[in-house]
Amino acid sequence: MTFRSSTPDRLPADLTDWIMEHPGRPWLRLAVDAPVAEQGGGLAAALVDELVRRGRPALRVATADFLRPASLRLEHGREDADSYPDWLDRGALRREVLTPTEAGGTGRVLPSRWDAVADRATRAEYVDLRPGAVLIVDGMFLLDGTLDFDLSIHLAVSSQAIARLLPPELHWTLPAHRDYADTARPERSADLIVRMDHPDRPAFRRRTG
Repeated sequence: MTFRSSTPDRLPADLTDWIMEHPGRPWLRLAVDAPVAEQGGGLAAALVDELVRRGRPALRVATADFLRPASLRLEHGREDADSYPDWLDRGALRREVLTPTEAGGTGRVLPSRWDAVADRATRAEYVDLRPGAVLIVDGMFLLDGTLDFDLSIHLAVSSQAIARLLPPELHWTLPAHRDYADTARPERSADLIVRMDHPDRPAFRRRTG
């Protein structure tokens, strides 16, 4: 299947058309995997708005709110690319978000856990998802096989574009992004791929085969 052109304004509606084809069982867990966090967060928020507008309940959970405490994240220094993917507390994300939304789960999820700036718990209230709700989890390194989702979107950005789109102070993370692309190969495993080298000219396609 060839890539279909879109626009930043139209992309959330285009992707929501695809999401709406999938009923919740009783909830639908969707990953938005993005090497440039702002792209993934912006798209996830727009998808929530579009889904709610169409009458489908939705909740966004940002993995930036499920990072480990600074004492663990920065154990090997502030700019250690090897440990960067492990900043995410996958155990907490599974326990508080993904396991409760499995078939037979409670549907009671914690929308945020850790404020990385203040380095303390967010003390967020639990949320009870309605049947049929879409749970959208956005962040980096989500499709490495360690987390379970029902559907996945990968925002594909070339290594050259990542270097262009990331602020210079985050260029130390580039080796981690290259290693993830080479080992996890998210463009092969994602259910839908969005090319985002040029955010003003996105294009998408469903996975074939």
